[in-house]
Amino acid sequence: MFMAVESTLPTPVRTPASEKDAKALQFIEEMTKNVDSVQERVLREILGRNAETEYLKRFSLNGATDRETFKSRIPVVTYEDIQPEIQRIANGDKSPIFSVHPISEFLTSSGTSAGERKLMPTIHEELDRRQLLYSLLMPVMNLYVPGLDKGKGLYFLFVKAETKTPGGLLARPVLTSYYNSDHFKTRPYDPFNVYTSPNEAILCVDSFQSMYAQMLCGLIMRDEVRRVGAVFASGLLRAIHFLQNNWKQLAHDIATGTLNPKITDAPVRECMRKILKPNPELAQLVTIECYEENWECIIKRIWPRTKYLDVIVTGAMAQYIPTLEYYSGGLPMACTMYASSECYFGLNLNPMCKPSEVTYTIMPNMAYFEFLPHGSSTSCLVDLADVEVSKEYELILTTYAGLCRYRVGDILRVTGFHNAAPQFRFIRRKNVLLSIESDKTDEAELQNAIENASLLLKEFNTSVVEYTSYADTKQIPGHYVIYWELLVKDSAIAPADDVLNRCCLQMEESLNSVYRQSRVADNSIGPLEIRVVENGTFEELMDYAISRGASINQYKVPRCVSFTPIMELLNSRVVSKHFSPDLPHWTPERRR
Repeated sequence: MFMAVESTLPTPVRTPASEKDAKALQFIEEMTKNVDSVQERVLREILGRNAETEYLKRFSLNGATDRETFKSRIPVVTYEDIQPEIQRIANGDKSPIFSVHPISEFLTSSGTSAGERKLMPTIHEELDRRQLLYSLLMPVMNLYVPGLDKGKGLYFLFVKAETKTPGGLLARPVLTSYYNSDHFKTRPYDPFNVYTSPNEAILCVDSFQSMYAQMLCGLIMRDEVRRVGAVFASGLLRAIHFLQNNWKQLAHDIATGTLNPKITDAPVRECMRKILKPNPELAQLVTIECYEENWECIIKRIWPRTKYLDVIVTGAMAQYIPTLEYYSGGLPMACTMYASSECYFGLNLNPMCKPSEVTYTIMPNMAYFEFLPHGSSTSCLVDLADVEVSKEYELILTTYAGLCRYRVGDILRVTGFHNAAPQFRFIRRKNVLLSIESDKTDEAELQNAIENASLLLKEFNTSVVEYTSYADTKQIPGHYVIYWELLVKDSAIAPADDVLNRCCLQMEESLNSVYRQSRVADNSIGPLEIRVVENGTFEELMDYAISRGASINQYKVPRCVSFTPIMELLNSRVVSKHFSPDLPHWTPERRR
């Protein structure tokens, strides 16, 4: 039975755990106290080193490295604006187009941002910057959670098979690049940052074998686990689902000390041979815990010394919070860093805050940052040191690898400052919309509507574990279709049709006034529809995306879909359809 658990958040001890931590924390202080001067230096370095590139020459920068000249001559661009140059590099053009340093590889986007995978050129030294940001995470965490050096982290980390462009450059997700680098593979021992998963398991490109080996190691070392995590919240839930489906074989392997014959990767088998020993007692414990139909608190039950979950639960990942609370028994959820394929941006200096209060401090040494006030023209950009509290901005990026004034597509809200460094809350990705007519529903609004409708399911011990949406314009009028996968924790009191119909109406009540006016006054939008799909449907959706080249680390369920094969998969798994039974409330007056 689901129980809402109020997690107790640790308070910082404010004492560095080691001399190494003290130096890292001092570096953060220096960077955040001198934001504007650091940003000025970063831009000067970027423009100075890349002065002879084709891109900067095109705009007659003529070697200038000051902000005023840069802003007056270099345009703000999107991916589509620079795609021809990126394609030239991909095809083998080695001339200095964006960077005087050789392009070492392409980093691919997650594959679910605006529906396509983008190729981001990078240079080798960017690995050093990523490693620098990683090195700051645990010193901050150690201020809040003592004793992490007494155990290990159970992290589910994955790579995907690498591809090459026509010109021979690698194209792979940023985490695949990092995990395959010497920075990760030959990292020095750090008692505060030890994983249960061996490198061989993480670097196995077969996602089943990788997950199986990592889960098996996590079970074997259960008493050593102090934190459990994945990149995204959805990835950790995928791991829990994997345990639900495979615990019998995992328990068998633990009991007998033999490895599942489906694990055929030679390096994985060899490393597991050294780790796996017969342990009937542990196998019995796993069996007892996993055999029960009730999986509430399963993370605490199997890994009882876990202090927190390390997962991203901001933005679209916020919808997983109730499900993670159910499986973890209310463990704190730490969002530690803010990063993308284009650049690693910054970190959360209060990582044990509530998910709804997560803010990220952008480190001014990582790149040159500008901010476009939301809804303004591109002539109104402001610098990192000049943003204002409570305002929303679109992030604009200039990198050492040669991206200049690039629109990342993230919308951020300034919540405050740490020293002179602004702190941002991630609000949403730009232009993730449902639209039938003049209505425009973005990801944050859709998420809010889902959350409000989900409240109607609580008394039936049911929750929404996954969703996506589709603007169905094949009928007149068109209407929103929302696909729900439900977790029904007690089938005896599962929600009836009328409850799900009311969920449709509750969603409509939560949407913006333009939508409601279109429904009520204009009759240009039909009743919202919820289609409940079979359990496991979104796992199939992820498997399909991975089969087409998406990264298991970076995969995010698309919140709006239109691609025909995806639509066919979803519609083939529908078990019931529900429509809004009434019109939502709307009046010409603004709703307060």
